[in-house]
Amino acid sequence: MNKDSEVLVAGGGGFIGGWLVRSLHDQGYTNVRVVDSKPMSNWYQVFDDYDNQVLDLKDAQNCKTAIKGKNQVFNMAADMGGMGFIELHKAECMLSVLINTNLLEAAKAEGAERFFFASSACVYNADKQDTPDVVALKESDAYPAMPEDGYGWEKLFSERMVRHFQEDYGIQGRTARYHNVYGPEGTWQGGREKAPAALSRKVAIAAITGDPIINIWGDGEQTRSFTYIDDAIYGTELLYNSDLDRPVNIGSDQQVSLNQVVDILEDISGIKLTRKYQLDAPKGVRGRSSDNTYIKEQLGWAPSITLQEGLEKTFRWVYDQVAKQA
Repeated sequence: MNKDSEVLVAGGGGFIGGWLVRSLHDQGYTNVRVVDSKPMSNWYQVFDDYDNQVLDLKDAQNCKTAIKGKNQVFNMAADMGGMGFIELHKAECMLSVLINTNLLEAAKAEGAERFFFASSACVYNADKQDTPDVVALKESDAYPAMPEDGYGWEKLFSERMVRHFQEDYGIQGRTARYHNVYGPEGTWQGGREKAPAALSRKVAIAAITGDPIINIWGDGEQTRSFTYIDDAIYGTELLYNSDLDRPVNIGSDQQVSLNQVVDILEDISGIKLTRKYQLDAPKGVRGRSSDNTYIKEQLGWAPSITLQEGLEKTFRWVYDQVAKQA
């Protein structure tokens, strides 16, 4: 892309999409259309000098409207959330396939040059994620297919659609498998928030109220790797402008347990917490982290922000939101 490229960011009112739009704006891209299904008052970031439209992209005609005149497409749109949402809304998550299907069809009709799809580490085979000390997942570990039920299956199927639209129609596809992206200006309450934001909220409430008891889903020993938003956006832009037309991990290779995340938040907040474990709560796979060998070799990308740094920025922002609400 160049600064005059005609760009569509679908799902630009969301968390990752909003930060991508901010990055394009900061770099001086001028011809950007941002689309999201939420009312604009609920978008996380809004830039008034862009073409902002509220459209439900599950509808084929809305996809045609969204992509009109645009030839560079970022599909960041999906009905999703943290583990508490995707485990209990499998059908809703799968309906996001309509977004990718209709947007690809519209991109083909419009003659779009390139199409980015925001996939997820939830596509990986569950049998490879059944212990906390899991081996980091490389791109080939998505097959044989056994992804996260609902959300993961939709992502894996949509990845294949992007691939076949490139093969059959010449639309250059780029696919990122994000690993637990977190940071400020995202969902922090309401059921769709992911672990870093949810735990930050609980710790912030404990700090503000003086009640040190927090609930942790599962036994706290389940492991993940968490990717700070700045690293994710930089990796996204590198991938988009590269020649890599296969799915690529964009994630941290720093594997930690949820208990270790709480340890870090204790250090940041300066309070000692009493942990109560909810063993019947949604937990997802037992362990997951990213193998970054391929993206390091091909693009020289690696996360630059440590979990301590990223959690401190996230916690400070979430704390301010909790304080305002209180």
